[in-house]
Amino acid sequence: MTFENYDTGGFYDEMFLPDGAPRPEARRLVERIEGLPDGELVRRHQAAERSLLHTGITFTVYGDEAGTERIFPFDIVPRIVSRETWDPIERGLKQRVEALNLFIDDVYHDRKIVRDGIVPADIVESSEGYRTECIGLDPPRGVWCHITGTDLVRDADGTIYVLEDNLRCPSGVSYVLENRAVMTATFPLFEGLGVRPVIDYPSRLLSMLEDVAPRDVDRPRVAVLTPGVYNSAYFEHSFLARQMGVGLVEGRDLVVADGRLQMRTTRGFERVDVLYRRIDDDFLDPTCFRSDSLLGVPGVMDLYQRGRVTLVNAPGTGVADDKVVYAYVPRMIEYYLDQKPILPNVPTHLCWRDEDRRYVLDHLPELFVKPANASGGYGMLVGPTAARADLDDFRARIQAAPRNYIAQRKLDLSRVPTRVDHRFEGRHVDLRPYILYGRDIYVLPGGLTRVALRKGSLVVNSSQGGGSKDTWVLS
Repeated sequence: MTFENYDTGGFYDEMFLPDGAPRPEARRLVERIEGLPDGELVRRHQAAERSLLHTGITFTVYGDEAGTERIFPFDIVPRIVSRETWDPIERGLKQRVEALNLFIDDVYHDRKIVRDGIVPADIVESSEGYRTECIGLDPPRGVWCHITGTDLVRDADGTIYVLEDNLRCPSGVSYVLENRAVMTATFPLFEGLGVRPVIDYPSRLLSMLEDVAPRDVDRPRVAVLTPGVYNSAYFEHSFLARQMGVGLVEGRDLVVADGRLQMRTTRGFERVDVLYRRIDDDFLDPTCFRSDSLLGVPGVMDLYQRGRVTLVNAPGTGVADDKVVYAYVPRMIEYYLDQKPILPNVPTHLCWRDEDRRYVLDHLPELFVKPANASGGYGMLVGPTAARADLDDFRARIQAAPRNYIAQRKLDLSRVPTRVDHRFEGRHVDLRPYILYGRDIYVLPGGLTRVALRKGSLVVNSSQGGGSKDTWVLS
């Protein structure tokens, strides 16, 4: 297989220039791929897929009658990110997470940003992620958003935008680690290219979790809380717990006793100081949030409020996960840090504003419309390909609940060559880097490149037919 007839299609291509020449950072990789014996790339791809199958790397598609659990699709052609591209991304993500953390802390304490008119009070208080139960809480080190997955896209002119922030229970990092492991085992073409490693993420994650333990604990004990085997990200929960060497627990394995969170083990009860929870706030504590929840731990919020256990991410971070609040992040950066945003937002229309709403309703076939609190591509309208009935349905939804919707213009997402049978075709991608915030802020080099495997599709979510690629950040 060669790139001789590869067509960039008029889009920004992450590997090739518009004239068809490889970008400088990708030239050596292109030469190595084209130097493979005939059929070797296909054989290596098939070997990688078998490895992923045997590893059991799956995800769940909710509401799919054909069967919910699937193997996560993988493409063997990696995405190359130059050092010159990555450095401002890394700085911009650190800047953004610092401002978001200050915002969360502020809205649960002095609310200065609201009093000064930067973010409207109604927007904060009407957010589904805003928790009055968290008012006045002081998490260790003042950190609320310990783990963030921020989605980035590149438009046709090469500009990198922040598409959204994921601060509640961001998933996908296990695919980053497994993609690299599979590439190392089956297709080690990056030797000598200076690709930055990702293998140390579990140890960095564990160090961060220990750093934010309650102040009176000398040797913190960590556990990962999962909703159970039927959750879409259960593979990741078990994977990360195993990689860190900590317990994987469900709510029924935990109990509040003797003023501490205790975990049932074969040796009796053991204390848990830091709970990396992979369940939403609603289900965390039936005595505080949803009373019908069987997934959480009765009394754990009381312990958290008293500083006897650390919850990661902190309850209440969902207020900054709201896509309407997302539109105000550039203002937060300027307000809290007195800096200009390094990474811009995608231009966004807020349907709660009369002028914006009129524009959105008049231009619905041209826009992407998203619910303020959904994720995974669910509940989204892709205006350019939507049927008339869907457009009419969203018009009614927006008019009935304008606070719940934002709209963004169609972006011509950048593309990366992707193997299709015995040739290469461009497919659209985004990038989800992962940011850890404990004693300091760390950004995992690269992150999860999600690829829209369907030709022409701009929707990269795995639940909507997307897959992934290994992401190589060059040093």
